[in-house]
Amino acid sequence: MRRLVLKSVVAALTIFAVGAASAQVNERTLKLGIQNPKGHPAELGAQKLAEVVAAKSGGKMKVKVFSGGQLGGDAQTVSALQGGTVEMTILNSGILGAQVKDFEVFDFPFMFANSAEADAVLDGAFGKNLHQKLEAKGIVGLGYWELGFRNLTNGRRSIQKVEDIAGLKLRVIPNPINLDWVKALGANPVPLAFPEVYTALETKAIDGQENPVTVIHANKFNEVQKYLTLTRHQYNPQSIIVSKKVWDKLSADEKKILADAAAEAIQYERKITREQEAQALDALKKAGMEVTELPAAEVTKLREKMGPVIDKYATATPETLAALKAELAKQRK
Repeated sequence: MRRLVLKSVVAALTIFAVGAASAQVNERTLKLGIQNPKGHPAELGAQKLAEVVAAKSGGKMKVKVFSGGQLGGDAQTVSALQGGTVEMTILNSGILGAQVKDFEVFDFPFMFANSAEADAVLDGAFGKNLHQKLEAKGIVGLGYWELGFRNLTNGRRSIQKVEDIAGLKLRVIPNPINLDWVKALGANPVPLAFPEVYTALETKAIDGQENPVTVIHANKFNEVQKYLTLTRHQYNPQSIIVSKKVWDKLSADEKKILADAAAEAIQYERKITREQEAQALDALKKAGMEVTELPAAEVTKLREKMGPVIDKYATATPETLAALKAELAKQRK
């Protein structure tokens, strides 16, 4: 009899515990907007995040992924996120410089030498401190994943030396730093939201653009661009961000589910991004793109031409830039 009573008590307590825990997770659907299309590592990472959220919440929480800029360009999506009408987005961290100027350091050319040091800096105190600054702007940062190193494409000529870039009309992410480094090379910057880029290339409203090879391949820019130059002039981390209006309404359990899912998706997304980079480059070559890599002397020249742009914008965020350089120095010892 005692055993029966004890089993009954344990069962009742278990049911109560499970019921109490489940009560902290509500039925809800979160919209997540990204710019890249299905099959790109960013989209696969977003789907992974959605999968993990569903598993950890017992199917109660759902993340619906809108790829290919369906919810609008980055600026439009961030505005909607701040207003609470879009719950989540993933975008190039440098674009958040429009909200907190410190994020501009992520658009400085030639800051990161490789992905490993980027991971260490972004996952450490530096990356976390930057995301914390977004909360005053109605945004919560959950972590970073990788878009990659950017390279130049155009439809007019093969780029063999830095001077060959002069005169090209190049699409850039709409922010001042990118406008200025393109001008420093003697080219003409054209700021465009990402969903507009393919059509602008196709109609020859612009001559070229710059993005990681995975983006170039996934968005089929090879259909409207002949020449790819491997410049690796800028590294793009991407921020996974949530509307603070939405975040503040979540229970502690729901917040933990999202944060844990983001952490798991980060590792997955970085892995497939790096795996797909070589595959994408090979596919672009097979598709007929003419690929060149700038000689070391030309890369040095490229750095020198972009140097004054870094100096100009460093004055706006000197402490953040110094902190970034200090973290990078630790990684390079």
